[in-house]
Amino acid sequence: MSYDIIWDVKAQITLEEEINYILFKWNFNEVKKFSDLVEENLSRLSINPEIGIYSKILKVYCIVISKQTTLYYSFNSDIKIIELHFFFNNQKNPEELNKLL
Repeated sequence: MSYDIIWDVKAQITLEEEINYILFKWNFNEVKKFSDLVEENLSRLSINPEIGIYSKILKVYCIVISKQTTLYYSFNSDIKIIELHFFFNNQKNPEELNKLL
């Protein structure tokens, strides 16, 4: 049985920021590739949310979407829900992660 996915507002905003950054830096084809990667990884997560790496410091899971972007999320096995917290550009200062949580 697959998990339902819930998007935090931060997840929606940070995904939009990543897409805008990719569009500004490259082109629409790269945005499409990135969007496909997001969808592919969300499908994988909905089947098995434990494929991500758990961060004891942040107390959330993360999965690399692309070389530049990581998705942070948590899940509840009892009610079969995955909560997407935010997308993080890996080129940013890692100290900004704490601000997003």
